Amino acid sequence: MRAKSIKATSPQSLQKELEQAMADGFTPTLAIVFTSVVQDRKAIGNLMNASGIRLFGITTNGEFIDEETEKGSIAALLLDMDNEYFQIYLAEYPNHNYREVAKGVANQAKTRFKRPAFILGTSHPAADGEEILRGFEAVLGEDVNAFGGGAGDDYSFSETFVFTNTGESNNGMVCIAIDEDKVAISGIATCGWKAVGTEKTVTKSEGNHVYTIDGSPALDLMTKYGGLENVHPDNKDLLMEIAANFPLQLQKEKGSPVMRPPLVVDWSDHSFYTSGTVPQGSKIRFSLPPDWDVMEKVVQGVRNLKENGMPKADALIVFSCAGRILSFGPMMNAELEGIKQIWNVPMAGMFSNAELGRMAGGNLEMHNLTTCCVALKEKKQSQ
Repeated sequence: MRAKSIKATSPQSLQKELEQAMADGFTPTLAIVFTSVVQDRKAIGNLMNASGIRLFGITTNGEFIDEETEKGSIAALLLDMDNEYFQIYLAEYPNHNYREVAKGVANQAKTRFKRPAFILGTSHPAADGEEILRGFEAVLGEDVNAFGGGAGDDYSFSETFVFTNTGESNNGMVCIAIDEDKVAISGIATCGWKAVGTEKTVTKSEGNHVYTIDGSPALDLMTKYGGLENVHPDNKDLLMEIAANFPLQLQKEKGSPVMRPPLVVDWSDHSFYTSGTVPQGSKIRFSLPPDWDVMEKVVQGVRNLKENGMPKADALIVFSCAGRILSFGPMMNAELEGIKQIWNVPMAGMFSNAELGRMAGGNLEMHNLTTCCVALKEKKQSQ
């Protein structure tokens, strides 16, 4: 399977980049597109339609095809994967029935492929990605491969989108189901954040809505720990400051803790929503602000993926949390360069509001402040 990555500043320049990529006879069938919310998604869809390319699209908080990060642009990974090896689904969850919607997609994919794996994007800041993953598992078992990210909107935290050639949703998911008998998929989610302080108990929560921790309003306890000021609805930078520096770490019985920063605040009771489930009664710890070795751990985690399960790859997809670039700034380039060099194949990625994947030795989960890398390799078919 051939792959090429391209980037552009508009649909018009994307068309030129696409034409140049295809000039040598390369005929992509699938485009994985990461784009700023300010770009014309309908124009991107029309361009892919005209070129006979099926589209998986998701809006971002930044995008890249190598170590150079961009804002306000379009990044695309082009693949000439056999059309019989994949199917794209767009499904909405207006009633917050995330698990049931995911089960419906999984059942459709199951009728097409014996062993489907998934690359997905979710829209709406309060969407519970954990429930989506549980829906896939309910149909296909706990070993199902699923990787992806939560759509962004250039840090406005207001309206995010997923889209295909012909439609889009600000409250749904886009999903590529891939036949694992034809294409090998291997991924790893790595974080590196260090925990601090004693374990605390989530005393009231419903799904991804956390009301109280140790009996205190969740936001109040977090701002007290972080020494934060100007904690009020008019402070538009508050959530980014908390997410980038003081996320919760949900302790797990199996595998590493998963990050759960608040994404939406309910100011009526100082509760908040996270990107994934935080069960009532679960244990959490706070985090230290990150340092350099957080990035080193991510690169080593991806290197382990290559050494232990994916020695060769045709293409690489990266979902990296928007909070990471807020924390690291220009140093983020070093992490992306380290990841790129491991396989040195075409890569495209985005800065997401959340990440979906499996940490080493862990379950399939929704993450934050994490980098999720997904490697693809077409299998040799017997004659």
